[in-house]
Amino acid sequence: MKEKLQAFERLLNILDDLREKCPWDKKQTIHSLRNLSIEEVYELSEAILNNDLENVKEELGDLFLHLIFYSKIAEEKSVFNVADVLNQQCDKLISRHPHVYGDEKIETEAEVLKNWEKLKLKEGRKSVLEGVPNSLPAINKAFRMQEKTAKVGFEWKRIEDVWEKVEEESNELIEAVALADNDKIEDEFGDLLFALINYSRFLKIDPEKALERTNKKFKKRFEYIEEVAKEKELSLENMTLNEMDLIWNQAKLK
Repeated sequence: MKEKLQAFERLLNILDDLREKCPWDKKQTIHSLRNLSIEEVYELSEAILNNDLENVKEELGDLFLHLIFYSKIAEEKSVFNVADVLNQQCDKLISRHPHVYGDEKIETEAEVLKNWEKLKLKEGRKSVLEGVPNSLPAINKAFRMQEKTAKVGFEWKRIEDVWEKVEEESNELIEAVALADNDKIEDEFGDLLFALINYSRFLKIDPEKALERTNKKFKKRFEYIEEVAKEKELSLENMTLNEMDLIWNQAKLK
């Protein structure tokens, strides 16, 4: 524990030095850091997806720095400091775990999550969905909204019912396409995506991770097409789809 506290104190001291002596660090605000923080989170996410634990460690360090940086800026404005941030989080964790720090009896993970949402509403939230940030990417936002409403019972009981909903939305999209109504097509396409994301939860699959896996697969296979075309001194623009598809299938076999 002493070693961990010393490392945390060291980072705090280094940031104090940078804030005082480095021209770039002195200029930063919570607004200028925002996009950089988002970038750091995505870099951490990529390291996790790649199961690159050494890189996870590095990206966590970058994220730690940002969290302390925000707290330092707030401290300079006499709003709050890093101790306030951490103590508030500690108080929240204790309050939301009465089965650990109180007398409440909860046995299963599902009961913990259900009770968590009830406690949030008691804290003053007006909606179960209030804690889902509007700025989340659409796939993540849909997944989180479905997770949260499921905790209070708004959930299909059978996975077969979820798939029926996917098929229903798919048919409605086909009907919208037949009508050539672009607004309706977009609406039904969104409904189909939402239903598929819900189905992914029942399959215990992270839809964002699944799509990123496909993105990487597509990128690798298309780059193989480019590589083969270059070796054969062919131009992609002059190749037929069948010619490219043949190389694509070779990439799949590789």
